[in-house]
Amino acid sequence: LDVDEPRQGELLLKMSASGLCHSDDHLAKGDTDRTMFPMAGGHEGSGVVEAVGPNTPGWEVGDHVVTSFLPGCGRCRWCASGQQNLCDLGATLLTGSRQDGSFRLSYQGKDVGQMCGISTFCEHTLVDVASAVKVPKDLPLEKICLVGCGVGTGWGSAVNSAGVKPGQTVIVMGCGGVGIHAVQGASHAGASQVIAVDPVDMKREVAEQLGATHSFASIDDAADFARSVTNGQGADSAIVCTGVFETQHGKDAFAAIRKAGTVVVTGIGNVETEVQVNARELTLFQKRLQGAIFGESSPSRDIPWMLDMYQNGQLKLDEIVTKTYSLEDINKGYEDMHAGSNMRGVIVYD
Repeated sequence: LDVDEPRQGELLLKMSASGLCHSDDHLAKGDTDRTMFPMAGGHEGSGVVEAVGPNTPGWEVGDHVVTSFLPGCGRCRWCASGQQNLCDLGATLLTGSRQDGSFRLSYQGKDVGQMCGISTFCEHTLVDVASAVKVPKDLPLEKICLVGCGVGTGWGSAVNSAGVKPGQTVIVMGCGGVGIHAVQGASHAGASQVIAVDPVDMKREVAEQLGATHSFASIDDAADFARSVTNGQGADSAIVCTGVFETQHGKDAFAAIRKAGTVVVTGIGNVETEVQVNARELTLFQKRLQGAIFGESSPSRDIPWMLDMYQNGQLKLDEIVTKTYSLEDINKGYEDMHAGSNMRGVIVYD
């Protein structure tokens, strides 16, 4: 790939690490709409600044960076109201281009799109400063790359979207690279019962090590247990972090919560997948359905917070990186993800 020289407001990064997130697999499999090929994938990464565009204050060569898959302009309605995860710059996340329709990568003279404008599966990539968060240089880049997507998505789904409070009962469906952080978030928020659901033994074991009080292989067993500890009422919230969201997941989560409870849909389904719930139950039991992108986190605010928690031992990242890969082994990494042998695989660059 040929990489442009950085323009004003842009950074050339030498990537250090990139998480193997399911969202890139959604793109490859066709679950997510795509608007162009070829597309250079990757949206959860960390690296070092090699060049700074002209008239770009606040940045210098050698800065350490975590890329944010959600850019933040700081000026639109959403950024101004503290909802940076909904920034208007997100409109081009899957078009591969900048806001003005231009591209920064090419191959044999033809434009190449950038996944979420960052393409962390490239050894060198060019990013807008709106998609970069400066981080302390003493933190391990191969671990903290995870806060660029999976950590905030899971943690925020519990703390922000579900609004978990002390003493509550929470179900987390799917305990991979996103759901495991929903488990950590629910535990940190003070939930008395954090119930992890995953068919993979290893993921349930890790979930119990990182905050789950109980774990089950099926949502039916988890829902029965939630009712058994809540006088038959059900969970206060159910957070759906399955790798590929299916309609039945939403139905099962909806059935598992109490009156005035919340279902948070974090997992991404096929473009035609719908959420279906009983309308009378929705109205008469006052249940709530809540979508969550990046767990309603604001990257430029929350990524530094998450790194502070990591440094203080409140947030576990080292335990999440099951295996590292070279870029050449990326397909093996995704095979391992599908096989359920990874919490999170990470590409580490030389």
